[in-house]
Amino acid sequence: MSDALLSVHDLACARGDRLLFKGMNFTLKVGELLLVQGGNGQGKTSLLRLLTGLSSPENGEVRWRGEPIRKQREAYHAEMIYLGHANGVKDDLNPVENLRFANGLQGRVFAAERAVATLERLGLSRCLDLPCRVLSFGQRRRVALAALLLAGAALWILDEPLTGLDVHAVALMEGLIRDHLKGGGMVVATTHQALNLEGVTVQRLLVGNVAIPELA
Repeated sequence: MSDALLSVHDLACARGDRLLFKGMNFTLKVGELLLVQGGNGQGKTSLLRLLTGLSSPENGEVRWRGEPIRKQREAYHAEMIYLGHANGVKDDLNPVENLRFANGLQGRVFAAERAVATLERLGLSRCLDLPCRVLSFGQRRRVALAALLLAGAALWILDEPLTGLDVHAVALMEGLIRDHLKGGGMVVATTHQALNLEGVTVQRLLVGNVAIPELA
């Protein structure tokens, strides 16, 4: 579709000698969430790695704005951000320093006031000067979410984003996703937990030997 920014064409993925999925096709437009579902070991994380460009497919390709991502890595990565199982938080840095580091890796200008405001919005106002090694997993996850917000990326790729979050943080995450979509962003996410995303356009993608997208 011409208005789809992210598209997947005849994608196949294997792990060793095992074919995880093949013949995968889908498109994602502005304001849409793609919820990737399937059992453990069926290829959900492998699919996300293909979408980020961290892995290469056995067959097919991922396109962004109509062009293969392998031909425009720098431009694509400027508009995409990935949050995986690991938070990517440096133990010896405090939350603000971590956000400065993340912005530097992404080649983005760091705005200290905005970083502090984002951390405070996520409930970390009492942790700003503490090294992240003393924070709980949930607090470290919130630091990673702050980096997600500060990146300003159109496409969020999230692997189990609710892991380690309490009920209040889950509600916060749901609100962040809704706000991002309503603001013209897009999200691809895997999760074992139910997401309350009322008013959001959701596509569901079942990952197995053959992945078949279906509307929510």
